[in-house]
Amino acid sequence: MSAHDTRDPDAATAHAALASGQPTLLVHVVSARGSVPRGVGTRMLVGVEGVRGTIGGGHLEWQVLQRAQALLAQGGAPDAGWPLDWPVALGPSLGQCCGGALTLRFSPLDTETVDAWVDPSPRLRLQLHGAGHVGRAIVRLLADLPCEVLWVDERDKEFPSEPSPGHIERLVSDSPEAEVALGHPGDAYLVLTHRHDLDLRIVEAILRRDDFGFCGLIGSATKRARFEHRLRERGIPASTLSRLTSPIGLPGLTGKEPAVIALSAVAQLLQRTSE
Repeated sequence: MSAHDTRDPDAATAHAALASGQPTLLVHVVSARGSVPRGVGTRMLVGVEGVRGTIGGGHLEWQVLQRAQALLAQGGAPDAGWPLDWPVALGPSLGQCCGGALTLRFSPLDTETVDAWVDPSPRLRLQLHGAGHVGRAIVRLLADLPCEVLWVDERDKEFPSEPSPGHIERLVSDSPEAEVALGHPGDAYLVLTHRHDLDLRIVEAILRRDDFGFCGLIGSATKRARFEHRLRERGIPASTLSRLTSPIGLPGLTGKEPAVIALSAVAQLLQRTSE
């Protein structure tokens, strides 16, 4: 674990922490009432050399880290057995304006805990077509989110040299439109390749599935109009064409820089998957 990696810990991280042999504490939100920074089920791993996850930051997290590091330094809890529960009223005890209350459980990371570890369901499943500037910017944003991404491009050299996180799979394909079949019902798709004819083939394959959760196409209103015309000629019904989102991104968030387009597109995806 790095000094403080705020990504939620997953089973792979927990296994690695246990295998390292370094003492590690699991801090777990086991109850919550009212307005709190993170909900029940939130987990954070605290080790001598680093932290993975966050229970919300601020003074609460600072206090938690102090307690956890003290327990690690003592080699455990001298006067009590594990686990240790710490009820916290955020307003009275910590001076935070949230006003809620929660209970945090401290326990050593052990084999039993790691074997029972279940990762939460991903917030979204995405098939991302295109490893150009916007595609790479989108992947950078998704690197820290609990999601599953299949990142597809014809061009192996377009993918960045550094490896992607485990939840982002790269696929070099001579026929990207054929990879649409790998998706699951309800998946999201973003299409932003280097060629309009390829974009069209991929979008057509997605729309013919009819079980997609979101289909986003990069481009202008003019590009959308041309695509709609061609897709109607190919038999795609108007009701399905109306589900195509193009241009992508939140309305009112303007800017053509790759980072801005990526931020807007990811925000739109998260908004849609939260509905």
